[in-house]
This record gives sequence, structure tokens and C-alpha cells, in this order.
Amino acid sequence: MKKNIALSILIVSIIMIGTSCKKYPSDYIPNNPTAPRLVQFVLFSNNELSNDNGTVTFTLAIKKTNGDVLWDSVLAPMKIKDIPSLDNSLFVEKYVPGNDPSLLKVGFLYTIDNVGNSSFTVPFEPGETLKKVGFNFQR
Repeated sequence: MKKNIALSILIVSIIMIGTSCKKYPSDYIPNNPTAPRLVQFVLFSNNELSNDNGTVTFTLAIKKTNGDVLWDSVLAPMKIKDIPSLDNSLFVEKYVPGNDPSLLKVGFLYTIDNVGNSSFTVPFEPGETLKKVGFNFQR
């Protein structure tokens, strides 16, 4: 009888300890600062630009919200008419330098000769490990 009581207390204790632990929803993904953060840049245009002979220069960038540049890369200047369609889009992957875990701005800066500068950026939130930046260039 004493064995049954001790066994019952042990089983109830194990159940209570197991159910009292902090639980997370099934879709919870903990912020893992060691997981590499990857940005995928995709450049394309679905507009008819075949008659636009203007020149455009694109810069891919990963920046901190204070404006500090973590990484950027300038693409060779191209004719606007040569910007690829979605089917043949330009695709670049870059890991965030230093695996910076903070809120970042990622995207495209571009200059059209004799017109000016503009940009397309999106936030890369803390805790996110993958950001896809698709830029559909419009003229």
C-alpha cells in the first residue's frame, strides 16, 4: 500500500512539473542569434521598357537604421531596356556581415542618368533569418 501511495505521489509530481513548464505555441521560433541572416535580392521589371535607352545604376544594400552601411554592392550600369523580366530576374544572395541581429534596412538604391536617385528598401526585423527583397522596377 505504501508503495502505491509513493508511486502515485511520484507520478502526480512528474505530471505537475511537466505541465508547469513554460510552453510556447507550436509556431514559435526562438530568436537564435547564431542563426545566419540571409538577404535575397531579386531585380526585375514587368513593364515594357524596350524603347527606354536611359542608363540606370543599381546598388544593393544592407544598412542599419541609423544609416550605417553594413554591406553594399554596385552593379554595372545598364540600359533601362535591359532590366530583366521576372522569368530572367537578377538574383543575388548575401549573408548579413557580422550576423548583425538588429533591425536593418535592405534593398536597392538606384540612379538614372540625367534624372536622379531613388530607392526601394524594406525592413529586416530582428529575429528574422531570411529576407527576400523583390524589386519590380517601374519607370
